[in-house]
Amino acid sequence: MKRKPIERHQTLREKILETIREAILRGALKPGEKVAEPELAERFGISRTPIREAFRQLESEGYLTVIPRKGAVVTALSERDVEEFYAIKSILEGYAARMAAVNLSSKDIDRLEAINDRLEQLARDGDVKTFFRVHNEFHELFIRAAGNEKLLELIGQLLMKFNRLRMASLSLPGRMEISVNEHKKILEAFKSNDGEKANQLVSKTAAYGGQVLIQSMAQQEGRRVEKSILQHVLDI
Repeated sequence: MKRKPIERHQTLREKILETIREAILRGALKPGEKVAEPELAERFGISRTPIREAFRQLESEGYLTVIPRKGAVVTALSERDVEEFYAIKSILEGYAARMAAVNLSSKDIDRLEAINDRLEQLARDGDVKTFFRVHNEFHELFIRAAGNEKLLELIGQLLMKFNRLRMASLSLPGRMEISVNEHKKILEAFKSNDGEKANQLVSKTAAYGGQVLIQSMAQQEGRRVEKSILQHVLDI
C-alpha cells in the first residue's frame, strides 16, 4: 500500500525532533547555538515547513527558543529554571498522589507494578528514551486516578514545557535505578491507601530529580552547589 503523504510528513517531523533533542542532550548543540534550517532541509531532503513545525514543538518542550527573523537557538538552562519547575512539580504531583491513594483500584496497582517492572529492565538496559516514555505512563496513571481533570491538564502542560529537564535528569548516572526504587516505595503507600505518605514520597521524588540535575549542572561548570529550595523539601 502506498504511504499517505501526511504519514510520511509526520515520520519526517519525528525524525527531526529526535535528531535535535538528542544533539542537545548529548551536548553536540550548545546553549545559544543556532539550529540551521537549511542544513536540516538538506539532510532530510524536505522543505522548511515541517522543520519550522518541529522547531515550534521543541520550543514548547524547552529545547529551543525561536527568535523572529533570526531563527532557532538552543535554550540555555538555569538553576532557577530547574528549581522553579521541580518545586511546582513536587507540589502538584504530590497532591495528585494523595488523592489517588484512596481511588486506585487493585487493577490500577497491578498495572503500576507491571510498569515499574518494565522500568527496572529498561534501567538495566540503559534505555533512557524508552524509560522516559514508560516513566510517564506510571505517573499519568496515578495522576488520572486523582480524579481531577484540571489537575491532570495542568500537570500535562507543565511536563510538556519542561521535557528537556526531565530527560536530562533521568539521563544522569544511576538516576533510572533510583527512580525505580522510589516507585516501589510509592506503590507501598498506594497499597496502604496512605495518602499523606504517597504525597510525601512523590514530592521528595520530584525534588530529588531537580536537585541531582542542579548538582550535575554545577559540576559541569566547576561550581559548588548552594542549598536550594528543593533540598529543603528533601530535608522534610
